Amino acid sequence: MKFVDTHVHFWDLGNLDLHYSWLQPESRHPQLGERLEALKKSYVVDDYIAETRGLDVVKAVHVQAALGIEDPVKETEWLQAAAGRTGFPQAIVAYSNLRDPRVEEELARHCELPNMRGIRDFSEGDYLVDPAFQRGYALLERFRLVSSMNVYWEDMPKARALATKFPGIPMVLDHAGFPQERTDEYFGNWQKGIRTLAEAENVVCKISGLGMCDFDWTVDSIRPWILHCIEAFGPDRCIFATNWPVDRLFSTYDTLIDAYKQIVGGFSEGEKIAMFSGNAERLYRI
Repeated sequence: MKFVDTHVHFWDLGNLDLHYSWLQPESRHPQLGERLEALKKSYVVDDYIAETRGLDVVKAVHVQAALGIEDPVKETEWLQAAAGRTGFPQAIVAYSNLRDPRVEEELARHCELPNMRGIRDFSEGDYLVDPAFQRGYALLERFRLVSSMNVYWEDMPKARALATKFPGIPMVLDHAGFPQERTDEYFGNWQKGIRTLAEAENVVCKISGLGMCDFDWTVDSIRPWILHCIEAFGPDRCIFATNWPVDRLFSTYDTLIDAYKQIVGGFSEGEKIAMFSGNAERLYRI
């Protein structure tokens, strides 16, 4: 079964046009802790292609990795050059500060690159209801861009309201809502949040990143989280991803893909094709 990986990251720590604040020598990560040290070396598109060779990975979507960069369009240009040379990535989800009053000009510059498909903005505070953020968010429809959102269960009602207010903008929930705990209480709250967000028909659930708070995950430990996403959103609004190479800290690439295949083994062939490739190809126009 062919696979479209909808969440990968590439970085070049030697490129002076780019900056990765989270990968600097002094940086720390709230979830990964000391494990982050293993990622503090360049990982470029050629590394990904070599690592996934023979695994039926036919396309990939790059989600911004550069943070603290002066001009976010530089990352898009770098990725587009890689795509021109290797064919990967087929789609680029870039960064722009949607609260910036001049963001429209920056979005236009991003969209001069042919593989540009979306924006991920790590905003701070109560940004989902911030008028300044929403003004920038509204521009995504004009540019035919997908919104890639990092929203925890507590804010999923606000994310639903945002998606409902802008029905012409596809919203992707990254990492299945990035569940922070593995307790029964947390799972129940997360389930309610997922069901609430799924009520907005223009939201797609990206199933990925479950290893970041479950370092020793197994097929059985991630199964209920994955199946609830599919139950709430339906197979036509779920996409799979690896969060590579970050999730390499917790497994091998083929182990993760095999786990996904086991968990959805009871679905129809058409549903599996949709979740593994078809939905992503349609969403990102690739």
